[in-house]
Amino acid sequence: MKPETNLEEQEIINRVAGSVLQVFDLEDYYPEGERVALDISGWLWEGFVLREKEFREALKNHDWQQYNGKFIALHCSTDAIVPAWAYMLVTVYLQPFAKKIVQGKAENINVLVYQEILDGLDYTEYTGKPVIIKGCSRKPVPQEAYVLAAQKLMPYAKSIMFGEACSSVPLYKKK
Repeated sequence: MKPETNLEEQEIINRVAGSVLQVFDLEDYYPEGERVALDISGWLWEGFVLREKEFREALKNHDWQQYNGKFIALHCSTDAIVPAWAYMLVTVYLQPFAKKIVQGKAENINVLVYQEILDGLDYTEYTGKPVIIKGCSRKPVPQEAYVLAAQKLMPYAKSIMFGEACSSVPLYKKK
């Protein structure tokens, strides 16, 4: 027969908080700001042909202030053949206002911004420690960010896992 225990007297111990396990949460680095996909096909003749004079005029008369502080993904939704200089010219107009400009799909914004953020971090605090890259996220962290985080942590971490402390997948262990 087991002796009765008083549940009020038992202290709940968070073993994860007391361990040397370091949690690397990509959500902590999520860049805040509105993402905008800017389709340049509206500035092309019939959505397909770039007429330089009309294109330049349309850009000159566009309200660029509306992109202030936003992340912009430049793209063309039609099958038009758009010369590289056209995206560059749009960038020249956007640069004073936009937080970041990429050419391509809107998803490219988060990939590029995470790459810049992760390239700028100091990983020495993870030296010789087990690290878990947190898996669940409420924000749209791109898969590429997880791949990059693993690469950045490998030279420092003793081991790398993915997921949550209660159910993680081992990925790497320093030899």
